[in-house]
Amino acid sequence: MNRRPPRVPASRALPSRVLASRALASALTAGALVSLSACSLLERPETAKFDVSPASPTATASPTASATPSLTDTQARDALLGPAELGERWSATQGGATWRDGLLKGRTDVADCQRLLDGLYAEDLLGKPKGAGAVVGLDQSDTEAQLRYQVAAYGGPAEVDAKMAWLRTLPEKCAEFTATDVRGERQTVRVVPAALPGVGDAREGLRMTMSGEGDLYGETPTLTLDFAAVRVGDRAVSLTNGGLGGAEEDFTNQAVQLGTQRLQNVLAGRTTPNQPANRPADQPVDQPADQPADQPADQSTGAPADQQSAEEG
Repeated sequence: MNRRPPRVPASRALPSRVLASRALASALTAGALVSLSACSLLERPETAKFDVSPASPTATASPTASATPSLTDTQARDALLGPAELGERWSATQGGATWRDGLLKGRTDVADCQRLLDGLYAEDLLGKPKGAGAVVGLDQSDTEAQLRYQVAAYGGPAEVDAKMAWLRTLPEKCAEFTATDVRGERQTVRVVPAALPGVGDAREGLRMTMSGEGDLYGETPTLTLDFAAVRVGDRAVSLTNGGLGGAEEDFTNQAVQLGTQRLQNVLAGRTTPNQPANRPADQPVDQPADQPADQPADQSTGAPADQQSAEEG
């Protein structure tokens, strides 16, 4: 479904790559409508809309699983990131972009590369969750990037690690290949590894670019999409970030860093409010910005201990 693009202030001209991405999005929309008469490709499955929702409503625990789940629905929701943690340029999503259907539903003869495209489109590169999970989607105003963030429990650490091991082979197996989009046009796809912050028990990152032969507004529109996953026990956070206007690595890494820390805090019972993007990542959320980390606060008043002593004197 086409979404209404964010309003851009008159004093700030859109980059040519964003104008080009909008033109390509219109073309993808037209191509999808022509190729399908009964079911438009621009209609996303209900479970794939970017609202906060269970990651897999039909997922059930294994019969041999412990009676105590490793992740509850409430914990999964509490572990999600919000726009405040990424900054003022981010807001709740307005719906899936047209490039998701127009490009990620591309076809290729290379089996592992087709599996990559299918997994990005279905948003299940780590497989289907085996327990609780939740999903949220965010939109970036200036580049029109979309970030999709998921927290879920899986069958076990070995299951997640196996998926990550396969992902690790893709920069070699799918370094460059050709895919055909829904309009029948050829797209050159490249996959490279992406470094992630050293958080969690295991992690893997990829960057995929997809570009066609067309030339709009003086340049060829390119889809850039980051994928990142971090395992914490048998749970994992995973995300995609990017769009036709590009993918900013800093936001991908920020979401990985803060998201993993947030999941670990939730699992430890230290549920905290969403952390503003301008707060240092290593500063506790409940610590005032102007209070030194090594100066303990009085639990009853919240004032520094030496200040309280002075007031009592």
